[in-house]
Amino acid sequence: MKNQYQLPCNIAQSLNLIGDKWTLLILYAVMHGNATYKELQQALPGIASNLLSERLKTLEEDGLVSSQLYQEHPPRYQYCLTPAGKDLHMVFHSIMLWGEKHLTTCYKHLIHTSCGHSVQMKYYCEECGREISADELDITEA
Repeated sequence: MKNQYQLPCNIAQSLNLIGDKWTLLILYAVMHGNATYKELQQALPGIASNLLSERLKTLEEDGLVSSQLYQEHPPRYQYCLTPAGKDLHMVFHSIMLWGEKHLTTCYKHLIHTSCGHSVQMKYYCEECGREISADELDITEA
């Protein structure tokens, strides 16, 4: 059984779903087209087979991936992200941008496909139609 944070905090509760070792990397690999168990093993060198299997089952239980049987004997599945899993693209992009800024060695860059230039993430208020700075954000209780 995995450790769970018992804090009334969105970050803590999100980490209960995606905070285990390898979990984000598995989701990222699925997001980038690695749909089968074998493809995931190849995309994630160093992950133990039993750990990959366990994480995929947990991700399916948590509603972040779904599986579909594509071969019956032996049973083989392909995995895809659910809508909740797809919504993690913003998390991946945020981590990439943070890495570009703070890692000693940067391995990947997030660029705009049309012009090839770097991008940045911004906050936008849908209600007033304005771009806002991080200084203008507040966290409130639900």
